Amino acid sequence: MSKQEPPIRILQVGNGNFLRGFLDWMIQKANEKGVWEGGIHSIQIHSTEIDQRMVQQANQFHVWTAGIEKGKKINLIDKIDCVKRYTCLTSDFSELKQISQYPSLEWVISNTTEAGIKYEKEVFQAGTIPKTFPAKMTALLWERFQYFGGDPEKGLTFLPCELIANNGGQLQEIILQYARDWSLEEAFTDWIKKSCKFCNTLVDRIVPGFPKDKINELSERLTTKDKLLVMAEPYHFWAIEGDEQVEKSLPLHRAGLNVQFVADIKPFRERKVRILNGAHSALVPYAYLQGLRTVRESVEDPKIGKWLRELVFEEIVPHVPLDQEETLLFAEAVMERFANPFIQHELKSIALNQISKFKVRVLPSLLDYFKEKEQWPQRLMESFAATLLFYNGQVGDQKIPLNDDPEILTLFEELWKNNSEKELVQKVISEEKLWGENLSLYQGLSESLENALEKLQTDLGLL
Repeated sequence: MSKQEPPIRILQVGNGNFLRGFLDWMIQKANEKGVWEGGIHSIQIHSTEIDQRMVQQANQFHVWTAGIEKGKKINLIDKIDCVKRYTCLTSDFSELKQISQYPSLEWVISNTTEAGIKYEKEVFQAGTIPKTFPAKMTALLWERFQYFGGDPEKGLTFLPCELIANNGGQLQEIILQYARDWSLEEAFTDWIKKSCKFCNTLVDRIVPGFPKDKINELSERLTTKDKLLVMAEPYHFWAIEGDEQVEKSLPLHRAGLNVQFVADIKPFRERKVRILNGAHSALVPYAYLQGLRTVRESVEDPKIGKWLRELVFEEIVPHVPLDQEETLLFAEAVMERFANPFIQHELKSIALNQISKFKVRVLPSLLDYFKEKEQWPQRLMESFAATLLFYNGQVGDQKIPLNDDPEILTLFEELWKNNSEKELVQKVISEEKLWGENLSLYQGLSESLENALEKLQTDLGLL
């Protein structure tokens, strides 16, 4: 007698590498450990083409977890079979209607990229699937509301994984806007507000995708040929801003997974932005100018690796507004992730829009350090100087692969061409449209940055 299929409890919006290597892997672990039972219906909402790999492999695939965790090398393969249905939800309204009627459906978990949670005015046409992700979800909720007669027990909980602030709140706001635009009955909007939940979340895991350079050696370890195999690093973290009921209904932490249900997600977002993203953005120009090309070779370089650790642990970590012990553990995990021997993370790919990234990821740590110690942090200042030199576009014989807003590139080109370095520094830090404020008002910043720029050029043999 075959085992009964678990009920569909999750609607997964997006079928890309990340959700397969993050959500599906977690649900598989929870099912296997008996802390949760349920299946996933995965839908794609952008491409009109069905992913034939999912069809051919009956929605099954493997996740290869590879890297360093707490000093130990991890190299594991898990078979994933918790995705029970897969469809392309772009034109067949009967499919949307069928999904809305699942009695067991509880969760909608999405990753539609940061641009997915957006409002675009759309006309409501009965029997037609709308264009945007939030509009599709509005139509699905409307069908569910009608089918179950507004039953408060049939509301859904949304866990958007898009990397934007207040992702749950923004999604709810847009769905309610569509309900108003389409003049749907007031009882429906009340049902959304009272019976549906929209939780802000923060996800963190590097999922590089299909490991084409390793597939031959991995094939021997797979149960079947797998075109959907996805690689993921060992580190994973999911913070969910939800109440006790949300935690009780999706107890992934009980499967040993790094999932936390928290009252406020902002400190966790700040920790990730300042330490993980901040270290990346501080490292890129400094290491690239010294001939390094990947994150891994940078952290393994004796000089650059030491510099980065000191920058993170002495200049960033002390100013993160979370428990210091937890923050130190997170920072140590970040260092391990950077040294992952299975991932070749190129510095030039992280360098995209370096100026705006520096403003959001690095500058707050630099300013907090100054406000507390009344002196400028050495390594963060060196990173700031390296960013300015990087935006020269040409350092010695090296052409720098700049990739930024044309207006910013033009600004730096003119600044480097027409000014002494002292003038350049003064003009850059005074430019409010770059930093959101006039940095020249901070005492000693221009002198400190000039000195760091001169020292860096001397070290590189440019002076």
